[in-house]
Amino acid sequence: MKRVTAAIIKYQEKILIAQRKKEKNQGLLWEFPGGKQEQGETLEDCLKREIMEELHLPIIIEKFFMDTEYHYQEGAIQLFAYFARCEQNKIDYMDSHEQIKWVSLKDLSNYTFAPADRPIVLKLQSTKL
Repeated sequence: MKRVTAAIIKYQEKILIAQRKKEKNQGLLWEFPGGKQEQGETLEDCLKREIMEELHLPIIIEKFFMDTEYHYQEGAIQLFAYFARCEQNKIDYMDSHEQIKWVSLKDLSNYTFAPADRPIVLKLQSTKL
């Protein structure tokens, strides 16, 4: 099972979400940005690395939120979600995603998330940021 991280990045009462590239698995679905853990890497280090690589955004990890498991046709993942914050909202996502958005917690339900991210959305909607 692949171990994957996801960042719930907060900035001024908004959360960052990203739309997967059309040609990728789960294409055009929304997700919390992050990526696959590499050998010998902590989950927190993985998350910081992935967000810097994909979005050129330095983040500060605040705390673990939850984990989920999902069995996609291409393989199973365990997704570890962490709250994080950033000091800026200028993001350079170039080719990593179709689009990114800062959205309010109440607006998360307006987006179709990848199956592994959906439990995170549900739990977030019952949480105070």
